[in-house]
Amino acid sequence: MFRAYLGLIKKEFIQVFRDSNMLRMIFAMPIVQLILFGYVVNIDVKNITLDVYDYDRGRESRELFDAFKAGDYFVPEDILTDRDAPPLWLIEDRFKKREAEMALVVPEDFSAKLARKESVTVGLVTDGTDANSARIGSGYAAMITRTFSQDRIDYTPPVEIRSRILYNPEAESVYYMVPGIVATILTMLTVMLTSMAIVREREMGTLEQLLVTPISTTTLLMGKISTFALLGIFEMILTLILGVLWFDIPFVGSPPLLFALALLYLLTTLGMGMFFSTVSSTQQQAMFFAWFFFIFAMLTSGFFTPISNMPRWMQYVTYLNPMRFFMSITRGIMMKGSGVADLAGDIYILAVYGLAIFGFSFLRFKKRTA
Repeated sequence: MFRAYLGLIKKEFIQVFRDSNMLRMIFAMPIVQLILFGYVVNIDVKNITLDVYDYDRGRESRELFDAFKAGDYFVPEDILTDRDAPPLWLIEDRFKKREAEMALVVPEDFSAKLARKESVTVGLVTDGTDANSARIGSGYAAMITRTFSQDRIDYTPPVEIRSRILYNPEAESVYYMVPGIVATILTMLTVMLTSMAIVREREMGTLEQLLVTPISTTTLLMGKISTFALLGIFEMILTLILGVLWFDIPFVGSPPLLFALALLYLLTTLGMGMFFSTVSSTQQQAMFFAWFFFIFAMLTSGFFTPISNMPRWMQYVTYLNPMRFFMSITRGIMMKGSGVADLAGDIYILAVYGLAIFGFSFLRFKKRTA
C-alpha cells in the first residue's frame, strides 16, 4: 500500500513536470500574485483628484489651494469658471466622466471676510461612489482646513467647511461594492465556463465527433458561447435584483444601456475563455488560466482599492485589464446615471478590447480545430 502511494506521487510529479504550461502556472502565478497583492491591495487613500473652484482669486484663497497641494493627499486642479455660473452642474459632469473625485468651492468673499476677521465657509462636494474614499477624503479636507485656520487663529475666526456627498449621501460601502460584484461575477462565470466546457469536450472526445458533423465550426462555437453568454446575463440580472431589493442599492441610470454594454464586454470574457481553451490540454489547466486571469482582473480593476492609490507604474498596468473599464461603466450607470457621452472613452476601449480578443481567439480556435 505504501509503495503504491509513493509510486502514485512519483507518477503525478512526472506528469506535472512534463507539462510546460502547468510548470509556468506553478512557478509564475505565485510570483505575480505576490507582486499584485503587495502593491495593489492598499487601504490608504491618496492622490485624490480635487477640483478647486476659486471665486475669490485672493491671496488667502491661493494659500488655501497651496495647503491642499501639500503632501500626497490631494491632486488639486484650479478650475476657471464664470463667476455668475453655479459650479454644481460642472462638478457633476466632471464626476460622471471621472475627471475629479472631490470639488472645493471657495466663495468670492473669502479673502474679504478673513480680512474683516469674520468666519467664512467653503463648500466641499464629494463623489460618494466609493464610500470609503469619500469618508477618508472628507476627513483629509477637514484636517487641512482646520490646520489652515489654526495658522490664522490670532487674527481671524476659523475657516469652516460645509461638505456635500453626491450619489451616495449615506456613504454606504455596499453601494460601491454591489456594482463591482456585478462586474466580477460576469467576468468569472463566463471566462471559466467557456474555457473549461470546450476543454471538457476535447477531453471526452465529443468535440471531434461534433466537428465531423455537418455543423460548421462557426455555428458550433457560437452555439456554445451563446449559452454561456445567456448564463452570464442571467447571473447579472439576479445579482442586480438582489442588490436593488435586498440591499436597497439605487439604480439611477439606464438598465438597457448597462445590459447593452455588458454584451459588449462579453466579447472580451468569452474571447478569453476561448483563448484559454486553445492553450489548455486539460480542464485543470483551463481552470488555472481562468483563475489567474480573474485574480489579475479583479485586483487591478479598482474593485477593492482605488486605482489612484496604486503606484504609478501599476496604474499603467491596469490599462491592460478590460474589467477596469466595465467596472467603471457599471458603477457610473448604476450610481451616477452616466450616459453614453459620459462613458464614451470606456466604451471605445472596451469595444477595441472585445473585437481584438474575440477575433483573435476565434481565429485561433478555428485553426486549432481545422
